[in-house]
Formats: sequence, structure tokens, C-alpha cells
Amino acid sequence: MTHNAQALTLAPQNNLAVAISNPGALGTIEAYISAVNRIPMLTAEEEASLGQRLRDNADLQAARQLVMSHLRLVVSISRQYLGYGLPHADLIQEGNVGLMKAVKRFDPARGVRLVSFAVHWIKAEIHEYIIRNWRLVKVATTKAQRKLFFNLRRMRPDGHALDTDQVNDIARELNVRPEDVSEMEVRMTGRELALEAPAEDEEAFAPISYLSDEGRQEPTQVLERRAREELQGQGLARALETLDPRSRHIVQARWLQDDGGMTLTELAGEYGISAERVRQIEAAALKKLRVALQN
Repeated sequence: MTHNAQALTLAPQNNLAVAISNPGALGTIEAYISAVNRIPMLTAEEEASLGQRLRDNADLQAARQLVMSHLRLVVSISRQYLGYGLPHADLIQEGNVGLMKAVKRFDPARGVRLVSFAVHWIKAEIHEYIIRNWRLVKVATTKAQRKLFFNLRRMRPDGHALDTDQVNDIARELNVRPEDVSEMEVRMTGRELALEAPAEDEEAFAPISYLSDEGRQEPTQVLERRAREELQGQGLARALETLDPRSRHIVQARWLQDDGGMTLTELAGEYGISAERVRQIEAAALKKLRVALQN
């Protein structure tokens, strides 16, 4: 066994095997980076031998050594994506997943070093993670949008809004439509806004207050409207006659008014009882009405 392979075999004793799936396992991200940078790189011959063992014998020890020797590559690639505001440890973790996928598919017979083969898989996994987590609302779903998402920031010359010529130049260079460029620019420069105000700030302005369709599609309103329409059908007058005067008045006041009717609290004040008691009377009356309407 070579010196490099011996060093890799001993790595789990330093918790680096755990660190593959959790870069924070060594305490800090700096400790993790320092540790993986101390792992020796494999020679071409060692890499080919390990790859052959993995392909022919499904040798997990060989796979682990291939992964461990390339963890520094993931660290290097992940640094390119720090500008998206996501934790470095998470970027490394996702990149490590891509590295393991690359090792699983690695075939030394093709004559390509693992480092060249793995770059694509590492970046692909990091890209997916960024797209999933950069915003609550997904900003890139099509191939053109993904291409723009990872290139537009670099291609904006001064960070300011793009003019028509710049939009056309970028679209031509990336082989996408100009309207795709403009749309992605809006998506990337826009900010998320919470629908509801913070619970501790009752006076704060929130979009939920003006996005409402006046309750027309709110579930409770929909159910109440359906119940009102049902009660206003054929035989309603006859069914109402089966109720006592108080129950009949509560039902009429609550359900048979064009202006939306009285609230439970208003009826409670009128009768000098609790709103809960009014609700109970209403529920019993509606039940009785349904039986009468079915007969």
C-alpha cells in the first residue's frame, strides 16, 4: 500500500468520514477546510487502481479513498458560489454529494482523471441547491433560466439595470431570448415580501390586507354563502314556520339578509345572552330546518 493510500485509510480516525456528509462535524468550517487540504492527492496510477477496484468489485473502501482525496476540489468549487448568500458549509455539503455521484460513475478506462469528470457533478449539485434555496419562490426552472441565473450577475457590467443593447448582447452570447434575459433580471433584483406582518407589529403594513378578494374565495365565506343559498330555496317559508320565534329570528337575521346579516355578538346583545348561546340556538335551528326542507 502506498503512503498516500495509507493516509486516506486512516482518515476516519480523524472524523473526516463523518465530515463528508457534514462539514460542520469538525467544529468549524475553517477546521474542515484545513483538514481536507491535508489529505494527499492521488497519483494517476493510484486513482486508476482504485477506480478499477470500485468498478469491478464494488469496493467501498476504494470509493471512500477516491472521495476523500477530492474533498479539497469541492471546497474550491464551492467558494465560487458564496455570492448567493448561502452558508459555505451547505454549499460544500451539496458539492460532496455531487462528488460521490461522480465517483460512483467514474470509469478509469476512459483515460480521464476523476478531477475533470467530477467538476460537472459537483457544480450540478451545488446549482440545484442554490436554485432550491436562494429564494422562497423558485427563480429558475427552464434550461434557459438556469443558464441566465448563473451567468447574468457576472455579465452585468456595472451591476446596474441592463439597457436594450446589453440585453440583446447577453441573449446572443447565451443563446436565449432577450425577453428571458429581462425576466431573469427582474427576478434576481426583486426582493421577497412577507404576505403577513410580523406578529409583534400589529400596525405594520402587509400585502395580505389588500390581496384579499373581499372574502369571496375565503373558505368560511364560501360555506356560508352555500348555506344561505340552500336555505333560500323552495319550501323555506314553510320550514321556518317549524321554528320558535327566537330561533326563526336568529336564522333570518344571520342568513337571510342581503347585507350579510347580523353577527353572533350583535344578536347576543339583542337577546341578552352569550354569543356562544346564540351559536348553539342557530346550529339547532339550522339542523331542524334541513330536516324540514328534506321532507
